[in-house]
Amino acid sequence: MAAARMLVVSTALWCVTALSTGQAPVTKDAQARMEKVISCLPSPVVVADDPASACVSLAERMAAFHVPGVSIAVVHNGVIDWAQGFGVREVGGKPVTAETLFQAGSISKPVAAMAALHQVQLGKLGLDTDVNTELTSWKVPASTAAPGATVTLRELLTHTAGFTVHGFPGYAAGDPVPTLLQVLDGEKPANTPAIRLMSVPGAVWNYSGGGYTVMLQLVLDVTKEPFPKLMRDTVLGPIGMTHSTYEQPLPAAMQSDAATPYTANGKAIPGGAHTYPEMTAAGLWTTAGDLARYIIENQESLQGKANHVLSREMTVQMMTPGKGNWGLGVEIGGAKDNPYFSHGGVNEGFEALFVGYEKNGEGAAVMTNAQGGSRLAEEVMRGIAAAYDWPDYRDVHPKVRTVVKVDPSILAKYVGTYDRTEATPAVKVVVTLEDGRLMMQSTGQDKSALFAESENKFFLKGEDVEVRFLPNRAGVLRYLEIDRPGNSIIAAKEP
Repeated sequence: MAAARMLVVSTALWCVTALSTGQAPVTKDAQARMEKVISCLPSPVVVADDPASACVSLAERMAAFHVPGVSIAVVHNGVIDWAQGFGVREVGGKPVTAETLFQAGSISKPVAAMAALHQVQLGKLGLDTDVNTELTSWKVPASTAAPGATVTLRELLTHTAGFTVHGFPGYAAGDPVPTLLQVLDGEKPANTPAIRLMSVPGAVWNYSGGGYTVMLQLVLDVTKEPFPKLMRDTVLGPIGMTHSTYEQPLPAAMQSDAATPYTANGKAIPGGAHTYPEMTAAGLWTTAGDLARYIIENQESLQGKANHVLSREMTVQMMTPGKGNWGLGVEIGGAKDNPYFSHGGVNEGFEALFVGYEKNGEGAAVMTNAQGGSRLAEEVMRGIAAAYDWPDYRDVHPKVRTVVKVDPSILAKYVGTYDRTEATPAVKVVVTLEDGRLMMQSTGQDKSALFAESENKFFLKGEDVEVRFLPNRAGVLRYLEIDRPGNSIIAAKEP
């Protein structure tokens, strides 16, 4: 019922709006490219002899993932080709437009990294200097995990400093919000542990929002300016990101333009958007169009055409991959002769993704207002890659699978509840037989139809997922294995 409701919302309230801030109306050619993207997102799985399974529309995927609103901006030949909103800011509410604000989650990091690198250019920070010589309000505590170690800004930006705390959940409306120092030391009302060294700086790559929070204190100590103002003056304003801010919480004057965040089940996050005092790690409010401007700024800076924030030399450093294929704030992918820089973002009820090519002036940003939106954003990005013929971005060629018939008596043996209680959080999968077809529903997810590829191997049509029913050593059906790219779980059947 919820999926059907979302489909109505998605299809009935498309909002096709040209950017009002200097962006010309969408050209006929750009409109055609946009229609190609939103009408056919390449399916990761194609059923043999079923051409209709090769792609699905954006509206269908929004409904499937319970995403009320999506904002997309595409960069083509170095300019914004189109920037449009789809769906609604909140269920039953106003449509998403190109100016609708979303939380960017961890995409806050690469944008904030530019501010830190700008201070390096000004000579106020050292890229390879011990940060404890520049920090004044707080110091990196000594650690038994790294005795006598020093941490540098370069290590903070590349996730190689060795700090704890992967990410931050934010603070719900009405909850007390800690100071930055309380976050750094894990003191109440902070809801995350103290940010401390857990490995020798420079030794390993380990994604750390904690490290970027240390960077926030570093920049504050050096500049003596409120961070949102510093970002507006040194990065957002010069780039032209006029619909963006790091203010937390979002100022009342801007809230009318903001999307409402939702859970994966289509329920509004209680109290609305969370507050993130860890601004460099998760505090950016922005639009897809503004992220497109960030992409273009870096592309032009690499060419020496427009260096509003960073010099060409500093931008080259930012895009140079190190451990884990990470540069100074961005992940580097693609071919060596035409790499792309990218970053994803996940906050409570907001998920986003951007990709920008360094050399050919191509890229895109996708923002959503629901948990699970990252999966949709990735599918949209694949659709854009196919429509614009991007080189080396993921594999847009789907897996071809063949459906076979399985005796209903065999299918009936698979019905039951499968648990993986040792997982965090615990996973429970319920398998039912409905009208002759197996259905699977995992904790917190919608029910999905399983299509047989063999007697014990099944797949989903909407995503690249394999499901296998496995026996124990005695040959008795005992386990359910769910295999996603990069993630596999095995659950045991309840007696």
